[in-house]
Amino acid sequence: MGVRGLMSFVEEHSNEFFTDLKLRDTKIVIDGYSLFHRLCFNSNLELRYGGDYDSFADVVQKFFESLFSCNICPYVVLDGGCDISDKKLTTLKDRAREKIQAAHSLSVGGGGCVCPLLIREVFIQVLIKLRVCFVQCFSEADRDIMTLANHWNCPVLSSDSDFCIFDLKTGFCPMNSFQWRNVNTVKGTQDHYIPAKCFSLDALCRYFSNMNKALLPLFAVLCGNDHINLPIVETFLSKVRLPLGAASYKGRRHHRVLGLLNWLSRFADPTEALDNVLKYLPKKDRENVKELLYCSMEEYQQSQVKLQDFFQCGTYACPEALNLRLPEWVLMALAKGQLSPFISDALVLRRTILHTQVENMQKPNAHRISLPIRQIIYGLLLNISSHLENMSLNASPLQPLAFSEVERINRNIKTSIVDAVELPKDLSDLSKLTELSLARRQMLLLETLKVKQTILDPIPTSLKLPIAVSCYWLQHMEPKAKLHHLQALLLGMLLGPLHAIINSPDKEDLREDGAKMLCEEFQRVKEQTPPGTRLDLDTAHVFCQWQCCLQMGLYLNQLLSTPLPEPDLTRLYSGSLVHGLCRQLLLSTSVESLLSMCPEAKQLYEHLFNATRSYAPAELFLPRSKSNSKKKRQKKQGTRWSKNCVGTISDNRCWYEGSNRFGLLMVENMEDHIEASKFE
Repeated sequence: MGVRGLMSFVEEHSNEFFTDLKLRDTKIVIDGYSLFHRLCFNSNLELRYGGDYDSFADVVQKFFESLFSCNICPYVVLDGGCDISDKKLTTLKDRAREKIQAAHSLSVGGGGCVCPLLIREVFIQVLIKLRVCFVQCFSEADRDIMTLANHWNCPVLSSDSDFCIFDLKTGFCPMNSFQWRNVNTVKGTQDHYIPAKCFSLDALCRYFSNMNKALLPLFAVLCGNDHINLPIVETFLSKVRLPLGAASYKGRRHHRVLGLLNWLSRFADPTEALDNVLKYLPKKDRENVKELLYCSMEEYQQSQVKLQDFFQCGTYACPEALNLRLPEWVLMALAKGQLSPFISDALVLRRTILHTQVENMQKPNAHRISLPIRQIIYGLLLNISSHLENMSLNASPLQPLAFSEVERINRNIKTSIVDAVELPKDLSDLSKLTELSLARRQMLLLETLKVKQTILDPIPTSLKLPIAVSCYWLQHMEPKAKLHHLQALLLGMLLGPLHAIINSPDKEDLREDGAKMLCEEFQRVKEQTPPGTRLDLDTAHVFCQWQCCLQMGLYLNQLLSTPLPEPDLTRLYSGSLVHGLCRQLLLSTSVESLLSMCPEAKQLYEHLFNATRSYAPAELFLPRSKSNSKKKRQKKQGTRWSKNCVGTISDNRCWYEGSNRFGLLMVENMEDHIEASKFE
């Protein structure tokens, strides 16, 4: 993010460019993208197993509790989708490639930083739970953050070096030096503060011969940022002799930063400096380059968006979005974080980016499984996105139903063309989608997930969508999941209900004790993975596929104005727990023995398993060690039997349900007793 090399340069000159702060009793505008990445990567969280979302949620909560204890009022501003120019596409593709390499490294036991797929959604849910004010901008948030902070005369918290360029009245606090875990007490009082450092733009300009701060946007563009990376700029840099000044001893990696700042400090204003840049370029290129550089420098000017109106009055007016004539309900849902930037990218650009997880790189990317769901999403957006297509500067002409997706193929990326599904007439007008009846919207959601409503009737409201998604996942997986995968996944879903029992005001002691014991057991399983344990890539890939289904199921549900309640993602999936449970179920533990300490959890698990088993392939319930010929024979014979097999199987044992009663008969050896399928 930001200007290449600038953040490390200013941090190496901390004494010159930063002042110490004791932050309290103030508003602060927080770069949400920087914050959730920082908390994800700097909190010793396990990143190999697809996301310990419960642990991440706890870290986010502790962060904001630290702010509240110091009477700091946070306002979180999140990036939205890409703007209509799609000017960051090259940067985004480069980052996508970097994420693939990092994910591959993690998958084979190396290091790397890859955000779990649903981290943004979990972050937003925690903000809502804590009643932290937040907004999701229509496109990139940096200018809006700067404008809001200047309006309120408060600091900005971010990791983005672009904020060293913005002219901020009260300064910029980098995440690196924001010591929220080290809250201090003001001497002689009961007041608290967070030690922090504040970057001073004035100090930077003084250091470089009192240069005009208006030159800094040109410096950012010439140095290289996310918006511009012109080969022609390299021509200028190769020809001009950049003076390194007295600070050249700091090393070669900062030569460009030092040289450009020293060189620009000679000029009175950006116009004079730009004229001198153009002298080094071929005459035929000068006008085009001049226009492009001026346009890029505009990215550091005040925004026309007044986020204070959103936080104070609930109104969000973005000229860029209004020019696109998008439905009002869509604009507000985006601003409130009720629709993902994935939706705005599909809507505005007819192009989306599918983020890589820690998966098996030798298999097709995990997002392939959720393609039919995305095609329905694209179908709902089709009539609006069609009139926007020609407005994108980088967009290639697409066929009437076509959307493009940037996805992983092996360890690189490619752009695939995907056709939207043509939907019935009543679903083809996005502006009227919210006017459809709940029953109609729910019908489309469940038809897309290929699940019958009656299957979900016994399921608690908070788990209806995850179970519907799990039914879809079981029907579409390649390669097929194993029984212990499904069991572990459903056991992990018990975390939320268990916490609800424990925290219920009218709880009974016996219920609470059982729930606490099971939670403690789950925590033990989660923490007992020996260091250096090799990741089971097939298991990881299976759960990555499930998360892809859940992600797109969530997005479709949101687009349809939540016909099914949105689940609490903070307690729905914990990767370390689910992978740990997989290992235990393969070795010795049975689901029944695990749940024996909490009857309520056992009963709920049975409901979850019964709902999903009718959508599971028959081979899911067969013993693991079988020859191919036996598997074929058993697949045919075991179809009816498998529908009655409840999910307490461990190794080659299975509880058989006859006459709709749970646990009537125990079949000790399925290989010898496969004819149990004939029981009536």
